[in-house]
Amino acid sequence: MSLDHKKVKEIAYLARLNIEDTDIEQATAELNNILSLMDKLGEIDTGDSEPMAHPLKMSQRLREDKVSEDDLFEEFQAIAPKTGKGHFLVPTVIE
Repeated sequence: MSLDHKKVKEIAYLARLNIEDTDIEQATAELNNILSLMDKLGEIDTGDSEPMAHPLKMSQRLREDKVSEDDLFEEFQAIAPKTGKGHFLVPTVIE
């Protein structure tokens, strides 16, 4: 796949990028180089490769999931200006 100047301008517009007319030639060449690389990567046979969650053979250390704070729900509900059935009511009009 190869892009021309018109296509690059359309892509720049859609991506909300301001590419000056003096830079269109360079941007077109760079995008075509990227697309060429993607085509080469697509030709690689990866059928025997196992999917990896991480590029290194290591597990992710996670902290133990435990409650570290008290449940203050009732106290917060008590001082709220308006509450519903277990939730806070937000006024639609600022008084």
